[in-house]
Amino acid sequence: MVRSAAWGGAATAVGQDHDLLRKVGAKLRELRGQHKLSLQALSERSGVSIGVVSEIERGIGNPSINTLVQLAHALNISVGHLFHVPEQHSPVVRKADRRTLDGRSGVAGDARLEILTPSLRGALEVVWVTAPPGYDTSATPFSHPGEGFGTVLAGRHEVWLDGVCHVLEAGDSITYQCLTPHWYRNPGPETVHALWVVTPPTF
Repeated sequence: MVRSAAWGGAATAVGQDHDLLRKVGAKLRELRGQHKLSLQALSERSGVSIGVVSEIERGIGNPSINTLVQLAHALNISVGHLFHVPEQHSPVVRKADRRTLDGRSGVAGDARLEILTPSLRGALEVVWVTAPPGYDTSATPFSHPGEGFGTVLAGRHEVWLDGVCHVLEAGDSITYQCLTPHWYRNPGPETVHALWVVTPPTF
């Protein structure tokens, strides 16, 4: 099974918001129950150890965003459903109203993701990505159903598709099937600013 990773690198963590951790854990436990999955079954589906799944459900873990993406995909939901990301009623998303995954830790090497589409229930999702130098998700390749498209606005970004590196400069774009194991890296020295479109929604 290919382990999945989100845009946030391996060092990315939900952070030390214990109330948020409890809410995420409770939601994960509720969804696992709805799918009639044991801890072991969810562990096998997601590639996350049973001990880590148990800790998250009890609100005592400090999971990376990558880990939460693995669990969300195993449950056929977007990560936003674990975080209760609110939907907007207007078709317009103002810059000041962009939503991010709550509780992102700001750990060095982390990428910031801002959702530009008003709903996670539509056919596609558009994300504004800000990835600092050193950002790297190669430790846990990303693989899920759907199609991805990205375009780099500033910086130099590496998109790896099944082990093949595609270097994108400002103005370049890429399209790929998301079931292809893929990961991202910013070799620096500049921060990468990019737009990413995924269908169906992943985050």
